Amino acid sequence: MTEPRWDEQLDTCGLSCPLPLLKAKQVLHKLAPGKVLRVVATDAGSQRDFKAFVDQSDHKMLESFSNDGQYTYIIQRG
Repeated sequence: MTEPRWDEQLDTCGLSCPLPLLKAKQVLHKLAPGKVLRVVATDAGSQRDFKAFVDQSDHKMLESFSNDGQYTYIIQRG
């Protein structure tokens, strides 16, 4: 699997809900529209949080997947 290119990366491994999403929102806010953020989390609840977040915002989930308890989200700023 080839991951899309990203402009910023955020490691939230070890953080519990809602911190992964809150930190991602802070980084996305600083990015220019169209830029891409890669977030890695270990909190299983982040799957629900990130899906709900992009569904309610103008950001776009380019890809999301999990592997060995790590959850990766590739989000393009709207």
